[in-house]
Amino acid sequence: MELLNQDVIEQIKNESVRFHLLQHEVQKVIVGNENILSFVMIALLCDGHILLEGVPGVAKTTMIKAITQALGLHFKRIQFTPDLLPADLIGSLIYNPKTQEFETKKGPLFANLILADEINRTPAKVQAALLEAMQEQQVTIGSHTFELEKPFLVFATQNPIEQEGTYRLPEAQVDRFMFKLLIEYLSIAQEKQLLQRAQQQVHIQQVLTKQDIFTAQELVQKIYVDDRVMEYIVNVVFATRNPSAFKLSQLKPLIQYGVSPRATLGLYQAAQAHAFLKKRHFVTPDDVKAVAHPLLRHRISLSYEAEADNIKPDEIVTTILQTVSAP
Repeated sequence: MELLNQDVIEQIKNESVRFHLLQHEVQKVIVGNENILSFVMIALLCDGHILLEGVPGVAKTTMIKAITQALGLHFKRIQFTPDLLPADLIGSLIYNPKTQEFETKKGPLFANLILADEINRTPAKVQAALLEAMQEQQVTIGSHTFELEKPFLVFATQNPIEQEGTYRLPEAQVDRFMFKLLIEYLSIAQEKQLLQRAQQQVHIQQVLTKQDIFTAQELVQKIYVDDRVMEYIVNVVFATRNPSAFKLSQLKPLIQYGVSPRATLGLYQAAQAHAFLKKRHFVTPDDVKAVAHPLLRHRISLSYEAEADNIKPDEIVTTILQTVSAP
């Protein structure tokens, strides 16, 4: 990649400030989880999708609603239930007796931001209905294909798989989420702050427009990535597929499948977006490390041995980052 001129560097710094305003606005109603908000902004900059996991009641839905208000985009919420059908997502053809023709009734996927609430409480056939929309940004109803309005992002919330009434998401669908973010309980101090906030009337103001988002997305793609950083990204990815080649033989029996090439692209783009939020026009290895855990944790397929020993994907990612040499 070519080095940037001074005008583009200044534009990156100025546009980055707008996204910090977005974070400030959302934090009017959300207590804690600052890192979660940062990754949501990175996904927005990269046109990626997010899988949020946490027990009920940790403000997953409230966070997405606040982000939508601050962006001023078209928002739809879909409550996933065991009896949901694919047509309930994408729409269907309805016969009109007056015209004696079939008319297209578009489903809730025709929006900018989709909140797929409790996505793992519905069977796999309905979860698969999201695949085309997430990857191709289009849906097919009958014999017609419809382009979805941009930007198009899916924020899916799921409850921990151990809970009653949950289904495991198909691997092909999980891979299409850029990040898997884990929302934890608040600390005692944060919980007290939550009670204080509950007594106040808070209004979320729109701080970004569609054009601001498109401009920032174009700038992120221009951020300089050195060849040595690219090589580092590739090495981190390949360490999940062939650990022995990177002196990580202890990980080989723990990993059933390494991450996909989509993860390589995701690391590259997310590192650029992370640098953008730091008001930098170039990517460092620290940018790659900062986004590695949420980007890789859901793509590493653990072996039965790892699951039996209760080893988490985050532990494997940490070991890889500590071992693979950075430039």
